[in-house]
Amino acid sequence: MGRTDKLGTGSSFHKDFVGWLHAWEAWEFLMELRHLRYFVAVAEMGSLTEAAKRRLYTSQPSLSRQIRDLEDQVGVELLTRSVRGVELTAAGTAFLDHARLALMHVDAAAETARRAAQPARKTLAIGFQTGHELNWLPRAMRVLHDELKDIEVTVSSDYSPDLAEGLTRGRLDVAFLRVEPGFDLAYRVVDREPLVVLMPSDQRLTARDSVHPQEFTRETFIGGSNKAAVLRAVTEDYLRHSGLDVKLDHGVDNMAMAISLVASTRGLALMPAYAKNLLPPSVVSRPLQGEPPMIDLAVGYSESNTSPVVKLFLSRLDELLGPNQKH
Repeated sequence: MGRTDKLGTGSSFHKDFVGWLHAWEAWEFLMELRHLRYFVAVAEMGSLTEAAKRRLYTSQPSLSRQIRDLEDQVGVELLTRSVRGVELTAAGTAFLDHARLALMHVDAAAETARRAAQPARKTLAIGFQTGHELNWLPRAMRVLHDELKDIEVTVSSDYSPDLAEGLTRGRLDVAFLRVEPGFDLAYRVVDREPLVVLMPSDQRLTARDSVHPQEFTRETFIGGSNKAAVLRAVTEDYLRHSGLDVKLDHGVDNMAMAISLVASTRGLALMPAYAKNLLPPSVVSRPLQGEPPMIDLAVGYSESNTSPVVKLFLSRLDELLGPNQKH
């Protein structure tokens, strides 16, 4: 009875024996893998001596012994020796493809295990109102400097309302956009841009250093559409405070459309100053006389986004700004 207790499944002897058995099986498995690697190297090099010296960094007698052990396990001769080196037997040729496949699967399994043991790579999806990436993408990347090697960053550009929708739906983590009404988002203002006047390059007003808003009553006037609600509201407020009752002749959703309409209708457009980076030779800009209307550019994000990368990015927003831009 006592003897049975000492050797039972819960005894320390049993646990030690099972551990030793598992270790032996693992060692035997590794030995067989080594045999396969040795065999493939010899088959590919065509020489025991060259394979030992150039591929396996072992001695030729040791390698010969390993090949014999493998042949004993398989039960057939895999290689024949001759003055020209070694050649595969018919059995060796058939065995070689399977050996290569087995090693490939083992290597793939090891790589999969290594990847699984590592934490998933962090990601950051960042959006820019089209045109603003020229100024703000380099700064955004500098904010993350040392962490960039561990973060997969995706960048997209779109109209401001579409960026706000992307943030709300979780397609974007952060975006440089207008403070869009109607979206449950948080904003951090990073810049305030003046509106400027866009006009054809041969328009009579190009001779002036600045344009008075009264000129809008004499020209085709282009402004933001209902979709570009923030720009439209800023423009209408400016015209009202200037004592003007100017109606839009054309409303546009985005900067590219505004520039195209200025060129084709020969009208005037009030647009944010970053437009100057996008103008073709046929369109130019002039500042407004007096104090111009301003429009905010903000970094928007959803407060429900718990990404540590987003938290890190927001904590470093001051690094985006010049000394005169910090609020």
